[in-house]
Amino acid sequence: MNKNLTILALASLMTVSAQAKVRLPHIICDNMVLQQQTEARLWGWAEPGKTVKVTNSWSEQVVTAKVGKDGKWLVKVQTPKASYEPLSITFDDGEPLTINNVVAGEVWVCAGQSNMEMPVKGFGMCPVNNYNQTVIDAANHQGVRSVKIPSVMRAEPQDDAQCEWRICSPKTVSDFSATGYFFARTMHQALNIPIGLIEANKGGTRVESWLTKENLQKYTNDPTDSVEICKKWNKWDYHRSLLWGNGTFNPILNFTVKGIIFYQGCSNVGDPGDQYSQRLKLLVEQWRKQFGLGEIPFYFVQIAPYDYGGLDGINGALLREQQFKASQIIPNSSLVCTNDLVNPYEYSQIHPAQKQQVGERLAFTALNRDYGFEGIYYQSSSYKDMIIKDDAILIHLDNNYYADAPFENMQGFELAGEDKVFHPATARHFWQEGGGYWDEAIKITSPEVKKPVAVRYCFKNFQIGNVKNAGNMPLFPFRTDNW
Repeated sequence: MNKNLTILALASLMTVSAQAKVRLPHIICDNMVLQQQTEARLWGWAEPGKTVKVTNSWSEQVVTAKVGKDGKWLVKVQTPKASYEPLSITFDDGEPLTINNVVAGEVWVCAGQSNMEMPVKGFGMCPVNNYNQTVIDAANHQGVRSVKIPSVMRAEPQDDAQCEWRICSPKTVSDFSATGYFFARTMHQALNIPIGLIEANKGGTRVESWLTKENLQKYTNDPTDSVEICKKWNKWDYHRSLLWGNGTFNPILNFTVKGIIFYQGCSNVGDPGDQYSQRLKLLVEQWRKQFGLGEIPFYFVQIAPYDYGGLDGINGALLREQQFKASQIIPNSSLVCTNDLVNPYEYSQIHPAQKQQVGERLAFTALNRDYGFEGIYYQSSSYKDMIIKDDAILIHLDNNYYADAPFENMQGFELAGEDKVFHPATARHFWQEGGGYWDEAIKITSPEVKKPVAVRYCFKNFQIGNVKNAGNMPLFPFRTDNW
C-alpha cells in the first residue's frame, strides 16, 4: 500500500512540474521568423504568480514578466537587424525552455479565402503555372519561411493553434500558399533577408467570416450565436461568420508583423451597394486594432474575371468596383489588379493558374511603399476623367507612368448612348497638336453609338482587356455610368 502511495505521490509531483513549466503558443517555436528591429511580443502560459525570464542569443537583454492569475504572460523583446544568423531564445520560470534556429526578417500575414490558401502544388483540377520550376528554384530561397494556421472554426476566440514554422526547400514549398510564396520569393530576391509568412486563411470565407462578435452585432445582421450561425449557413460552412476568425486568425494576433496581404471577395459577390467596401474597411480597422501595431500596410487583390452566373453579367464587376472603392477609403492600403491574369478558357475556373504574377505584384507594392524601391512601378492605371467630342469619348487615366499601351487596338471598351445599351468600341491612342489638356488621350468610338454618353472597360463578370501602363500593369475595370 505504501509503495502505491509513493508512486501516486511521484506522479502528482510530475504533473505539477509539467504544469509549472513555461508553455509557448505553437507559433513561437524553432525556425520562427521574428520581425526585425522592433519590440516583438513573446507570450505564453505558466503557473500563476511565477516570474518568467526571457533571454536571447543576440543581446544581453533580460526581460521578465509575472504570470497572471489566468496563467498568461507576455513580454516585449528588442529584435536585431535582419540576417540569416541562427538565433535562440530561452524562457525560464525555474525550468528553462529554449527555441532554436530563429531568424530576424520581415513577417507578413497571408489572409483571405481560397485564392490565398491555394498552395504552390495547386488544388484538385486547379494547377499553378510553372510548378516544377518553382520546386527546383525553392533551393535558392531557404530564407523564406512559413507557418500555416489550421483552418478551423471555434465558438470562442482561440489563443493558440497547432502549427509549426517551415523552411522553404524543394521538399516543403509545395504546401506554401502560392500567392504568399511568390510574394515572399520576390521580396527575398530584392532584400536578401529572411521573409516570414503567417498563413491564416480559409477558402470560401466571406469578409464577415473574420469580423468579431462586437463588429457583427454593431454593423451587420449576421447572427453571432454559434448555433444560429451554423443553422444559417448549414450547407456552406465556409460562409459562416465569426467562427473562422475565432479559430484561424485570433491565434496570431499577439505576433509582431510588418503587414497583411489579402486575397478575398468571391464569396461576397452579389452584396448590395457599398456594403463590401465598408465592411472590408471595418475588418482592416479591426485587425489593426487587434494587432496593436499602428496602421500596418494592407495590400489586397482584386478578384479575377470569372463567370458569376453569366459571362456578360456584372455582379463580379460590381464587387471589383467595391474593392477599388475600398482601396480609396482604407488608409495605407493598395489594390492589385488581376484583369489580365486569366486565360480565355478559365471563365469557369475560380482559381486561375497565374499565381506568380499576383504574388509578384503584391511584392512590387510592398517594395515601393515600404522598402525604398521607388523605381518600381507598382500601381495599375485607373480611370481619371472623360470628355465627349462629336461621336467619340476621350478619356485620361491616372497612374499610367506616361504610357497607355497598346498604341492601337485597345480591347475591352464599350460605349453607350442615352438608350443605355452598350456596344463594343474601338479604342486607340489619340494625339493632336495644340498644347491643350485633351490633345492627348484615349479615343473611344463605336459605329453603333453616334452620340455616346458613357464608357465602360471590362465591366463584366468575365472580360479580359489588354490596356496596360509603363509598368506592364493592367488597367482597372471601370464604368463612367451608375446604371
